[in-house]
Amino acid sequence: MRRSTTAKLAASLVALALAVGLAGCSGANDDLANQYKQGDGKGYISGDGSVQEIAPEDRTAAVAFTGTAVDGSTVTSADYAGRVLVLNFWYAGCGPCRAEAPTLENTFQSVEPAGAAFLGVNIYDGPEAATAFEQTYGISYPSLLAKDDADLKLAFASWTPLQSVPITLVLDKQGRVAARFVGRVESESILKTIVNDALSETS
Repeated sequence: MRRSTTAKLAASLVALALAVGLAGCSGANDDLANQYKQGDGKGYISGDGSVQEIAPEDRTAAVAFTGTAVDGSTVTSADYAGRVLVLNFWYAGCGPCRAEAPTLENTFQSVEPAGAAFLGVNIYDGPEAATAFEQTYGISYPSLLAKDDADLKLAFASWTPLQSVPITLVLDKQGRVAARFVGRVESESILKTIVNDALSETS
């Protein structure tokens, strides 16, 4: 009888240890995955608002891309050679994208005179919906249309899981990713500081 009780107790302790171990593996990534699996139709996974900055010596190869803008023109990474470029991934039905639009436009107006550029990448809409969004929110910088452009999506695949928009990348003068915002950009001052830091870099 004592042996049976001991065995049951041991089994319970093992089960408890497994449960604690599994709980310890959960976190923000699981939250994102669960939102994606739920498929509740909201069309995006909310990021946690985190900002990842990358030191110059740790940055990887330059991001190279070619795409079609909302106005039908062709835009490439070569057009921004030697400039700091902010890339914002968005679409019109994304609530956080709408919420951050004024922050992005205000920051653009502030840093553009110093030589920084902004470029949107719309992952879902056609030109009509994208244009309506830009007019509604007063967005003055251009956007590319990625919905039917597999090559354009592939160009950013390492940095932008497209189910997680909005995402914002800051590219340095060499076209390398210097910072990444996951989720809505809430602070104009933080984005402006990161862009100005990239502008001040000499290499």
